[in-house]
Amino acid sequence: MTLRIWAPGGIGEVASGADLAAVVGDALAAAPEGVEQGDVVVVTSKIVSKAEGRFVEADDREDAITAETVRVVASRTNPATGHTTRIVESRLGIVAAAAGVDASNTPEGTILLLPLDPDASARALAAALRERFGIDVGVLLSDTLGRAWRDGQVDQAIGAGGVRVFEDLRGSADAQGRELSVTLPCVADELCSAADLVKGKASGLPVAVIRGRGDLVGPLDLPGARSIPRTGPTDMFRKGYDEAYADGYEAGRSVQG
Repeated sequence: MTLRIWAPGGIGEVASGADLAAVVGDALAAAPEGVEQGDVVVVTSKIVSKAEGRFVEADDREDAITAETVRVVASRTNPATGHTTRIVESRLGIVAAAAGVDASNTPEGTILLLPLDPDASARALAAALRERFGIDVGVLLSDTLGRAWRDGQVDQAIGAGGVRVFEDLRGSADAQGRELSVTLPCVADELCSAADLVKGKASGLPVAVIRGRGDLVGPLDLPGARSIPRTGPTDMFRKGYDEAYADGYEAGRSVQG
């Protein structure tokens, strides 16, 4: 299997109300690689948020985080700076620092929220690109997220339109003939991370095209990226260490009392 990944140029600053399908479509059409059946277009969610006008005043950052939060997972204050970082589950089901509220690469005095419905945005963009080019392409919306147990960040999928987000290998056999019982690669996250290698964080290239995984492109009503986060009964790590310890301590005191 061979993958080709490139980031088309020509996408400038995206303003609120912009026709993102036209902006992205024009960039794809102008790229020497063109657009082919089965291409996966990975779009930085920030330009989707900008087009959707998801700006709020910078002074309201903490309030914005609170408004986007449905559950606090962990909270830590840096003694040196006094700054508190909140790891929360957002209304989108994503567990991340500050509910994805972003202050980078935004107009002065503003911050940016995640798209209102990333899957719907991805499906709408995929539908518009399919209509324009007359072929089936998939769209992933990516955002930069940290990972439990590992330092650093990678790009992951927060929205998907016409792309299979998982590659279900359960029931198949490995190279030695043993049955795979739990293997379920999140290919949407893998594609977003690969795309970020060519998009970068500060290069002004918010879109990448991945060619070579057309087998993952399908109907627009495929399950979106909302199906990726583990929440509710499947979430084995619902709280940070300090928070879980404090709850257990209080529960023990209640029993003793």
